[in-house]
Amino acid sequence: MTYCVGMLLKEGLVLLSDTRTNAGLDNISVYRKMFTFEEPGERVIVMLTAGNLSVTQTTLARLNEAIDDPEATLDTSIMQADSMLDVATITGEMLSRVTAETQARMDRMNQAATASMIVAGQRKGGRMRLFLIYPEGNFIEATEDTPYLQIGEHKYGKPILDRVITANTPLDEARKAVLLSMDSTLRSNLSVGMPLDMAIIETNALRVSEYRRIEANDEEFAAMSAAWSQALRDAFAQIA
Repeated sequence: MTYCVGMLLKEGLVLLSDTRTNAGLDNISVYRKMFTFEEPGERVIVMLTAGNLSVTQTTLARLNEAIDDPEATLDTSIMQADSMLDVATITGEMLSRVTAETQARMDRMNQAATASMIVAGQRKGGRMRLFLIYPEGNFIEATEDTPYLQIGEHKYGKPILDRVITANTPLDEARKAVLLSMDSTLRSNLSVGMPLDMAIIETNALRVSEYRRIEANDEEFAAMSAAWSQALRDAFAQIA
């Protein structure tokens, strides 16, 4: 499994994913779950993936093929699409198609093959947008009332986001909240693991403003985790 989260704030987008993929306790691997598509000054798109690795890898491979196709059009290439809504539509249709094809083969073995994605970004002249795409290809969009979306093992990291994050949260505070959300998930679920990938896209930057790979021995992340644990213990002790 995995855990991915995206935040849509007035100052920009904050996106974080883990990299663990497991097919049983003795078959654990590291695979990137964050993928970036950029034409600086024109558009920036970041995708996060969760679920069946075959489905997500095939979907991304076909999206990349469509980008490179000399006959690509507004309706087939996410790098030519008129809006982020069209990007989400193209991605959803591709995910749905790949899911159906893969499931047809998996049905013979009574196994399921589903995946979901988060698609975020901005096109020149448009606003920043954040979508959660379901296996069937339909999607929902983040709003000012619900400024973050999650996929994968989301329940452990959700409480802190519910209490802290609003559309007005500054990027520095959002960065801290999303990392603590991941820390809570790492502590409670072995199917989520390091390293982590984090991307920040400032509003109207039309490029990835900051990218960071956080390894298991990252001192800054370890210090934040320890401080959060101590703060929770202190708060618990103070409650009568």
